[in-house]
Amino acid sequence: MIPFRSQPPAPSLRQGYRLVENPGLSAEALNNLLIHTGDKPRSAASWQQVLERSTWYYAVIREPDQVVGFVRITSDMALNANLWDLSADSSDATQAEIYLALVTAALGKLKRELGGCSISLAAPPAALQALKHHGFVLDPGGIRAMGLALQ
Repeated sequence: MIPFRSQPPAPSLRQGYRLVENPGLSAEALNNLLIHTGDKPRSAASWQQVLERSTWYYAVIREPDQVVGFVRITSDMALNANLWDLSADSSDATQAEIYLALVTAALGKLKRELGGCSISLAAPPAALQALKHHGFVLDPGGIRAMGLALQ
């Protein structure tokens, strides 16, 4: 199965949560999410730069205005797309639902707008179930990706 071409139906979030495309997000809100995922915060300048260079991004907002999930997409608008910063608040009881909503939204938009591109991403272990739901396979055929985190 090619995961990008056939997708399960879009999940719905619980009451009090909403999925928003390209919301105006502050560095503080995004850093609060990173802290709740066990990641390191970034400077406001860094967040501004990555958001400006992203093709689009999604956030899950829990009422009243807390960012509890985020993913951003970059693309050459032809053959390749990358999902970055896929994250969901680890202290939120709906973390699995948040990941599923983010992955579904990102893949749905890619399917509609860039139907033939390849997708790469790095994901935390907590997001694997949402990715498998869409047909992604961990290390297919023993192929392993490598990455380098610059400190």
